[in-house]
Amino acid sequence: MSNLTTVTEFLLLGFSNIRELQILHFVIFLMIYLAGLMGNLLIISPVVLYQYLHTPMYFFLVNLSIIDLCSISVTIPKSMANSLMNTRVISYPACVTQVFLFVVFTSTGFALLTIMTYDRHVAICQPLHYESIMNRRACVQMAASAWITGIVYSALHTGNTFRLPFCESNVINQFFCEIPQLLKLTCSNSYLSEVGLLAFSLFLGLSCFVFIIVSYVLIFKAVLRIPSEQGRRKAFSTCLPHLTVVSLFLCTGFFTYLKPISSSASSLDLMMSVLYSLLPPVMNPIIYSMRNKEIKAALKKLIVWRLFTNY
Repeated sequence: MSNLTTVTEFLLLGFSNIRELQILHFVIFLMIYLAGLMGNLLIISPVVLYQYLHTPMYFFLVNLSIIDLCSISVTIPKSMANSLMNTRVISYPACVTQVFLFVVFTSTGFALLTIMTYDRHVAICQPLHYESIMNRRACVQMAASAWITGIVYSALHTGNTFRLPFCESNVINQFFCEIPQLLKLTCSNSYLSEVGLLAFSLFLGLSCFVFIIVSYVLIFKAVLRIPSEQGRRKAFSTCLPHLTVVSLFLCTGFFTYLKPISSSASSLDLMMSVLYSLLPPVMNPIIYSMRNKEIKAALKKLIVWRLFTNY
């Protein structure tokens, strides 16, 4: 029988014990973090400042950018600080907070991506009713429901995980605190309730996934019925960035959490965790701005305005 001890801190997975590589990890993560912050702020700023971007699509996009900005702020700074100070320690309360916030932003982000799919479906399949269906009140209610659902969902998971006794070890095979890795440290059979909650979560996630797939099948059918090539191109240009972001989010998540569980962390496990937690928040602003003429024009306008106000 495992010894039951009170855990006051956890040890996170370090990228290397060599000091030079720890500094390199700090520099790389700092560059990724700054790129994520700058990219998401460049999405948020023009949408907030320019009235013509106050539409449902950009309202949800701003919410997604806020989530991405907060998500990388939960995981990267602690990992950077540990590398800089040559330590792996994270306190129990800090681990609880990290788990809670990471699950909040991840689940809310997925809920928002599902809502954004519905927004694109209404815009293309029911264009005449778009303004009445996606009015300001409906958009605020949808966004608020995504945030509230994410917070409640995270509170259930976090509370259910940390009420369990940890008796195996306090070493987490991950560079941040996450539920699957914490469940490995709990006493045998005591984690079954959390596994049941995770199974229910998987069901909800698959339901959202099916909704997204069916919606896009209907969207593409509607687009192909548009008579003009210019109209079809415009419709595709509003859908492809969102579809790319959804695919990136789901693919990295599936590869990370549906792979066989190993007792020790491998280089592949660590790489997939980095991709899942860091790639979507950094890439989303790039994906949305690359093919979006309105965002590009707003950014140019903002940059020119800043240049002229400085001189």
